[in-house]
Amino acid sequence: MRIGYLTSQYPAASHTFIRREVAALRRAGLDLATFSVRRPDDDEIRSADDRAAFAETQYVLPVSLPGLARAHIWAILRKPARYLGTLRLAWRHRAPGTKAGLWSLFHFAEAVLLARMLTDAGIDRLHNHFANSGASVGMLAAHYLEIPWSLTLHGISETDYPAGLLLPDKLARADFAACVSWFGRAQAMRISAPALWDKLILVRCGVDPAVLPARRNEGSEAAPRIVCVGRLSPEKGQAGLIAQIAALHARGINCTLDLVGDGPQRGFLDGLVARYGLKSSVRFLGRLAEPETLDAIAGADLLVVPSFMEGLPVVLMEAMALRVPVISSQVAGIPELVQDGVTGLLYPPSDWDAMGNAIARLIADPALAKRLADAAHQKVMAEFAIDVAVAPLRGHFRPAAGISASQAASLNRPIERSLDSSTAP
Repeated sequence: MRIGYLTSQYPAASHTFIRREVAALRRAGLDLATFSVRRPDDDEIRSADDRAAFAETQYVLPVSLPGLARAHIWAILRKPARYLGTLRLAWRHRAPGTKAGLWSLFHFAEAVLLARMLTDAGIDRLHNHFANSGASVGMLAAHYLEIPWSLTLHGISETDYPAGLLLPDKLARADFAACVSWFGRAQAMRISAPALWDKLILVRCGVDPAVLPARRNEGSEAAPRIVCVGRLSPEKGQAGLIAQIAALHARGINCTLDLVGDGPQRGFLDGLVARYGLKSSVRFLGRLAEPETLDAIAGADLLVVPSFMEGLPVVLMEAMALRVPVISSQVAGIPELVQDGVTGLLYPPSDWDAMGNAIARLIADPALAKRLADAAHQKVMAEFAIDVAVAPLRGHFRPAAGISASQAASLNRPIERSLDSSTAP
């Protein structure tokens, strides 16, 4: 069986967990080919692994008009009734409004292109990451080809309008839907019929211990260094974190902050830093490739996630795997990863004073910070190491027939990997 993996854009700097999942499933013996609706910008291809993923991925867009015409002629001649049925499905599977209707036709056109690519590649099953427009394209292509289709759900945006309006129909047509957190699973249940709930399975995103750098600079700097990794946008809450750095300085607690990422609030946050007089204490590192991001985390004394909305942040897993103490807002699936006072510290979202107090607490108590970081490392290695995390997917991707019970059981067990002691944290 050959499995196709489809995303709207692959690779992407913020979606390294998909690349890790593909690699882990391949190590487990599955035959996977990657597809993407759009080609990534050069800015998304930042590491050697990204370049390798880009080179092996097939892209639906851009396409020439003759190429589009050839694919649709092929589809009409091959399965005329199925072609028309897929067009009807595309028209029904959309939000209200003229614009949404137009986009549904674009999705249909792209789905036919994808179907031809999947056929040429010998794909027997298709899996999507994210319940977005790319999933609509994948669902339509799988419907036309009459092959199994499934998807992975990551966050609230997939259960909010407009994606949430279409999610129940996607779940009805999917073999299964992998949810990265129990919270995300519950949100999908909230908007779907109970008859679909059994399709929702828990499949964690994961980190690859083999590529993690060594922990460094722990306590070596005069001022503790805090790192925050995420898109610079309102829902990520960096403005509140910057304000708390200023408040900590006013309390006589000296610390510095590295912000990794870029986004629409970069100018506003830069102005905020200037207003608080923090130019020498806050650095904007911009978007970094995965190795550089991991290195920035490994060199920090604390990682803080100040978000108002999240799924289950992989950056938290990475910091915990590196034994970097973590502080996070208590939102969505985060408490499934960070247990307050055991594997990190949590605070009520938007309660900036509570966040500042948590930062001050760990700076003042290195022994507590180390205890939390050690426990966090153990939790991530036990539950979120990538070869452990993909085990449920391996079982659900197996063929429905022609496999023994013992083989099926083995597919659901984590695979063994030997780690070079020089790279393991």
